Amino acid sequence: MNECSQGNVLDELLTLLDLEPIEQNIFRGQSQDLGFGNVFGGQVLGQSLSAASKTVDPLFQAHSMHGYFMRPGDATKPIVYTVDCIRDGKSFTTRRVVAVQNGRAIFSMSASFHKEEAGFDHQETMPDIPGPDGIEPELEMAKRLAKTSPPRLFDRLLCEKPIEIRVVNPVNPFDPKIMPPEKFVWFRAISTMPEDIATHRYMLAYASDFHLVSTSLYPHGKSFWTTDMQVASLDHAIWFHRSFRMDDWLLYVMKSPSACKGRGMNIGKVFTRDGHLVATVAQEGLIRRIKP
Repeated sequence: MNECSQGNVLDELLTLLDLEPIEQNIFRGQSQDLGFGNVFGGQVLGQSLSAASKTVDPLFQAHSMHGYFMRPGDATKPIVYTVDCIRDGKSFTTRRVVAVQNGRAIFSMSASFHKEEAGFDHQETMPDIPGPDGIEPELEMAKRLAKTSPPRLFDRLLCEKPIEIRVVNPVNPFDPKIMPPEKFVWFRAISTMPEDIATHRYMLAYASDFHLVSTSLYPHGKSFWTTDMQVASLDHAIWFHRSFRMDDWLLYVMKSPSACKGRGMNIGKVFTRDGHLVATVAQEGLIRRIKP
């Protein structure tokens, strides 16, 4: 699927993440071409969680997932997801998913599902960050930068996206300046989504890969587009805490506590606009210096 295709881009993304059953506990997902040549990591995260969710009783919802990216995916080819039903318990259910392309595993994931129950409740306070109103949408920022960005990037920078993103403290990706290792991003789906809880969770898994690894580049004056950098996601974990909707504004608070040996560690917290902590994300990424 080309991100600049005509029609409702949110419906296209929901279809992309929904998957086609081809055998018991085996599913096929099409690939989305964002112009990088390789499959976007968030696509594999979202599709893997979607595959696991399709084998679980709807009374159980994903509360955590832990995945490893092993090989780059080809954005021109579909991906097959095999689900291993490890355990079905009374309170928790466990699944293991392997994403396969060209006969080789490109991603593996373990996910745990929990039947909702009452319990203790506390959370950290959402930081005092300006709300999304008045913050320049990422698409508008891309249009501003288009005159000075490399021509090959025009199409994928300027086309409509299914998720609107507004970065509170952005950098120019083609001329980054040194900044503290933290980033604040508001995001939401561009129109109303289905009521199904699982859909919102695998959509958040998809969106959680945007901007995260680049947070570890902020203090070094680098970006994903810097010509002497090789940047990629290595692993990814998400814990879902509370209910949320992807078509309401969510604040993604990202911080990088460490970078060394060609790897950058990033921690993300996702809050609703009224301050509820709904998810925690952790990811280590490859941030390798190379010859341009």
